[in-house]
Amino acid sequence: MTRPATPPVDDVVAQPLREQFEVFLDQHRLMLTACLDGLTEEQARRRLVPSDTTLLGLVKHATFVERVWFEEAVTCRSRADLGLEAGPAESFVLHPDDTTASVQAAHLAACAASRRAVAGTGLDEVLRGNRRGPLPLRWVYLHVLRELAQHCGHADVLREQVLAQG
Repeated sequence: MTRPATPPVDDVVAQPLREQFEVFLDQHRLMLTACLDGLTEEQARRRLVPSDTTLLGLVKHATFVERVWFEEAVTCRSRADLGLEAGPAESFVLHPDDTTASVQAAHLAACAASRRAVAGTGLDEVLRGNRRGPLPLRWVYLHVLRELAQHCGHADVLREQVLAQG
């Protein structure tokens, strides 16, 4: 699986804010999908907490996040029209055909689609398709970055537990 390369965050300190946001987002996107690298299918699906949160489920949920914030918000199409789960809780649910490879590929494809969806969009340009109402791209970038950072932390802890159990 080919993943896009991202420059180190220190390389974009003097760059425009948009580029800084994109580098931070891409690094978190890649960190999250990489949490599955080297795991067996059983390890990726292993439930260690009472919720449906698993490593595979986190990456599947991140795909939902990308599609909600960069597809639904940009196109103004409903989640049902886009074939998305109704809410975030459902996006963690794993189906028999969900594999590490398929979930990682879907996540990387959603990230690439997100980049394309907002290419040429200014940070202050308003996206009108979100359920909260119109929001500037800047707010969407910050929200998604916050969510990805949170889930990367979850993934770090879950992966450490999975690897400790063998």
